[in-house]
Amino acid sequence: MGVAPELSGLTDCHAHLCDGSFAGDLGEVLARARDAGVGAVVAVGETRADAERNLELAEAYPGVVRPTAGLYPTHLDPAEAERVADLIRRERPRLAAIGEVGLDRWKVRDERDLAVQREIFASFIDLSIEVDLPLNVHSRSAGRYAIDVLRERGATRVQLHAFDGRAARAEPAVGAGYFFSVPPSVVRSPQKQKLVRRLPLSCLLLETDSPVLGPDRDQRNEPANAVASLRAIAEIKGLPVSEVAAAVRENTARLYGGAEPAAGRHVS
Repeated sequence: MGVAPELSGLTDCHAHLCDGSFAGDLGEVLARARDAGVGAVVAVGETRADAERNLELAEAYPGVVRPTAGLYPTHLDPAEAERVADLIRRERPRLAAIGEVGLDRWKVRDERDLAVQREIFASFIDLSIEVDLPLNVHSRSAGRYAIDVLRERGATRVQLHAFDGRAARAEPAVGAGYFFSVPPSVVRSPQKQKLVRRLPLSCLLLETDSPVLGPDRDQRNEPANAVASLRAIAEIKGLPVSEVAAAVRENTARLYGGAEPAAGRHVS
């Protein structure tokens, strides 16, 4: 039996398909996602090599894998950030977003390193405005700082992934029109549950952060589990699953657009 029509056409807005844990069975993983109702995956990365791999996966799975390019915020290398930026400009027609990029105060704590991290993040925000691509943002233990920088730099197309701050810290981002993606770990996270309860449905997206942040912390997460996020949101908000599915589809289209990135490698 196929997926119910009202639950089809979902997007996992943040997954690491380039992770080595998917090297042996990615086709099966994406088939399970499709069978669950997840027809597209925004494939994020942490390095330039990840970005190149995501572009390859987009060629192998057209219309399903939507590639991004970014530099994880623990990579404190402005020169490498510029190389990633060059790749983004070159491959702009094929990319769905810039990500993941952002701030991380969990692993980076030295004030000089934090200043470099902020500088790199600001450069990617400026680039997102220049090339008109959404930002897929990491903000571990740095939610309010990331939101402040985003607003200061004039970012408008923003997804805050797996936001770990207090719900009150998210309110300025809601006012700025930013989106928050909810991972399947919401089923076991009181913080994520409080966030979903507080935020309007109009700013929520689905994500998995595969292969981590699954419903079971001891098992590999995969894009099909975006449906677990969907069902959790519906339960927390006391809404029909079909209503939440319609809302997150609309939210995804508002941020990422309905059309897929252009096929074929851009030649500069």
